[in-house]
Amino acid sequence: MLELLLFATAIGAGFLGALLGLGGGLIIVPILTLVYHVNIRYAIAASLISIVATSSGAAASYLKDSLTNLRLAVFLEIGTVTGAIVGFFIASYIQAQFLFLLFGLLLLFSALMMFRKRSEHLTAENHPWAQSLKLDGSYPEADGKWMSYKVQNVPFGLFAMFGAGILSALLGIGSGIFKVLAMDGAMKLPIKVSSATSNFMIGVTASASAGAYLLRGDIHPQIAAPVAVGIIVGSFVGAKAMTKMPAQRIRQIFVVVLVVVSVQMIIKGLS
Repeated sequence: MLELLLFATAIGAGFLGALLGLGGGLIIVPILTLVYHVNIRYAIAASLISIVATSSGAAASYLKDSLTNLRLAVFLEIGTVTGAIVGFFIASYIQAQFLFLLFGLLLLFSALMMFRKRSEHLTAENHPWAQSLKLDGSYPEADGKWMSYKVQNVPFGLFAMFGAGILSALLGIGSGIFKVLAMDGAMKLPIKVSSATSNFMIGVTASASAGAYLLRGDIHPQIAAPVAVGIIVGSFVGAKAMTKMPAQRIRQIFVVVLVVVSVQMIIKGLS
């Protein structure tokens, strides 16, 4: 019975995550801990498994469309995988209360970022590292025309990915919002390239974290399996529905939900 409830809940989390570009992990962990009273470490481990599954399908699609900067993604994964390993060891020594507080603050930050207007911040020059490693590239626009772009602030981007990897392992999220912010704002990549490259990286980061949790015995199949399958189904339906629904109204409602849940997570951490 519990597995069916988790499956149904995960479908809803995956649907909302795909609709709003947040990913199901950011939604399912608070639900598992606050509603079903699942140990937060088991909830984080289950979320990481679902992230690996959902990221794989989307990453393949973006690669096919030539939106992912594969060379840049592989380079930045040095930071994210290292951060994920460090985050796993940190998680072994900190109390669950701190995880609740950190997750609550992350939800508040995500709510604020949902109001952020996205705009292009392109640059005409490469950072010396980008020039040496050939990290710049091009991508096709909707009309078929190819647009070239350069890459800036590579060292800062690598450091930001290290922090994103730590958060991924600590909280069971893909940290996509931080990856996109770093690539879009600091490294001056086009938004489409930032989103596609981030999606590719999310799966790799989550795989590193999930492997560590598996070795520690925190992945429980009766929790992880229905959550992963449910989020995959929900993400597929949400992606299809996104083009037909008034996203702005849904976004406004969901920001309120994020704030309420974040306050509950913070209160639970403080108590």
